[in-house]
Order: sequence, then structure tokens, then C-alpha cells
Amino acid sequence: MMSILFEPMTLKGMELKNRFVRSATYDGYADQMGRVTEDQIAFFKDLAGGGAGLIVTGICHVHPSGQTSPIQNSVTTDDCIPGLMKLSSAVHQLGAKIAIQLFHAGREGARFLETRNLEAVGPSFVKDDPHFNRPYRSMTGEEIAEVVSAFGDAARRVREAGFDAVQVHGAHAYLLSQFLSPYLNRRKDQWGGTLENRSRLHREIVRDIRAKAGEDYPLLIKLGVQDGFQGGLAFHEGASAARSLAQWGVDAIEVSSGLRGDRYEGTEFKTKISRPGREAYFRKWCRTIKGEVDIPVMMVGGLRTFSLMEEAIEKGDADFVSLCRPFIREPFIVNQWRKDIHYRPTCISCNQCLDTIFKGNRLQCMQEAKEKNKVSKSEPYN
Repeated sequence: MMSILFEPMTLKGMELKNRFVRSATYDGYADQMGRVTEDQIAFFKDLAGGGAGLIVTGICHVHPSGQTSPIQNSVTTDDCIPGLMKLSSAVHQLGAKIAIQLFHAGREGARFLETRNLEAVGPSFVKDDPHFNRPYRSMTGEEIAEVVSAFGDAARRVREAGFDAVQVHGAHAYLLSQFLSPYLNRRKDQWGGTLENRSRLHREIVRDIRAKAGEDYPLLIKLGVQDGFQGGLAFHEGASAARSLAQWGVDAIEVSSGLRGDRYEGTEFKTKISRPGREAYFRKWCRTIKGEVDIPVMMVGGLRTFSLMEEAIEKGDADFVSLCRPFIREPFIVNQWRKDIHYRPTCISCNQCLDTIFKGNRLQCMQEAKEKNKVSKSEPYN
């Protein structure tokens, strides 16, 4: 009997061959102009041939003020469309669907923007913040409106490039999470204060995407529903924001965390995922939100064991399972599970892959790289 995880699914008219989602993962394969490269196309072809029903790309900035790396994909101008067309076509030829993750870094872009003599921006400046120590300033109302429009323009380009959907990044440490969090958003205008005002940016972005990419285009969001430290966004407000987003027309929610706390336990990339009890660390959040919205919920967060993922779907805690780190070393892992549901991913959740991309390198499994290096050193010279 076929597992529920391999059942075909339809999401806003997008037909998916199973419930597996490759969660957005920054890859560092773009060129210095933010365009798609041949190496990047090869990288995504491996993922597309590996069995996942939906692939979500890594973060793609919609506005120059939201960039975090010199080798990060850009969707800021129409010049990006030809390269993106080649990428979407390559993925489709292998039977997978692909979405682009649209984002703005907010204050998290400070390190990169400093190299270009530019200021990073956020909802409001918080002095003596123990979670962030780089300079940035509060956004003006005009800048907020410009960013809203940039998300809509980017979604229109993505659709023209043949992608099946867009996912707005509303989680982790980035701009939308910054606006949603009462810890960081201390504005006194229409963009701050109440939860309604702090989520206004989300609502306006959804509206602009719908106006420019179409009401029928699948629109997903990765939503941070609780910050990783005390005094930040509380879950009850995050869950309320999820309900509102479903009402505003978002087609699926991938549930994750908001602003980052202590490394790594107070973040989305927890370590030591060595037993089922450490897996699915956002499952309770998913279960609650799934019971309160009428759109699909994607569960991410340390998923490794097939039977655990299967159980979560069967019990109605989520509609899709979304994985990130296991796909780095094993892009074929879904196909592997088709052969053997007892297969255990080789990912040990060491986060060395994360550390290397923070240094400006391309995404790779560092454990695999070390093993290959040992083999090459042991080989005799010809």
C-alpha cells in the first residue's frame, strides 16, 4: 500500500506528485549580478531528479536594500527572467515543480550593505540589542511602500519565467519577521503597535502580488510564528497572523520560527537531531495552526524519520513535509524512501553547511567534503 506521503496533491491548481517539499535553502550559486548560472541549473536538476514534489529555491532578494550576499539570486529587474526561464524549464523536464522564495533581509543585510557603503533598514532601530550589533536605521513610509511594490513586481517576473509558485519569506530574522515582532517593531505609525499594524506589511505584500501576478497564481508563505527568545513574538500572535494570512488569500503556510535567539537552539536550524524525540520541533505549532486555517500547512524542522513524517500527516498535523538539510547531501532522498521507508538520512545536523555559506562559499555538506578529502589524500600518486 502506498504511503500517504507519496499521494499526489493539488495546491491552488498546482499538481504535485507527492507531499515532499524541499524547503528553501540558500545555495550561493548565482553570479555577481544575481543571475542564474549553469552550475546552479545542474544543482537544481539533481534536486528535481531526486523525487521531491515541490522545490523552493533559496532566498531571492526583491529590492537592492534587501540583499545579503554578492552571490545571491536577484529578482529586482526583468533582466533576471531569461536565466530563471532556463532554470524552471530544467526542473520541469524532470517532473518536479518549483517555487521561488522572495525576501527582503531588513537589518540582516547590514554586513553586506556596509561593503557597498549602504545603510541597512528595519522597522525601527533598537539600541543595545543583544541579538544584533550592526548599524541600521528605521524605514520611512516611502521605503516600505517601495518594498511592497518590489514584492509584487518580483512575483510577476517569476510567473513570466515559468515558475509554478512564489513563497514569501516571512520567517527567521528577515524583514517580515522584524515587522511582526513587537520586540523589534516599535513604530508609532500604521506599521507598528498592534498585531494588525505589525502584520500590515504582510497584507499589503499579498495584495500587491495578487494584483501583479494574478489571483490564480499559487502564493505561499514561510511564517515565523514565534521568536527564539523571551520578549519577542509570542505564539498566540503568530498563530493569529497565520489565520489572517489565510483569510487574505495565501494558499499555503510553511510554519517556522521568527527572530533568532541563542545559536542554535533559539533558531530554525537546531542541532543534535539524532533521535525522533528531537525531530519535528515545530510540530505542535503546525498542529495548532492546521486546526485554525482552511489552507494547506507545511511542516518543517528537523524531519528525518519516514514513519514520523507519515504519522504527522495521517494525524492531520500538516499536509506537507518540508526538509532542508537532508537534501544538501542527498538530493535523491525521496527516491531512496520510495525504495526503503526505513532509510535514515546521512545528515547529522552539524550545521557546518550553514557555517560555510556564511563565509561566502557555495552550499555543500561539509561532512561529505571531509570524507572526499580523506579519500583523495589516501590515493597514491600516478
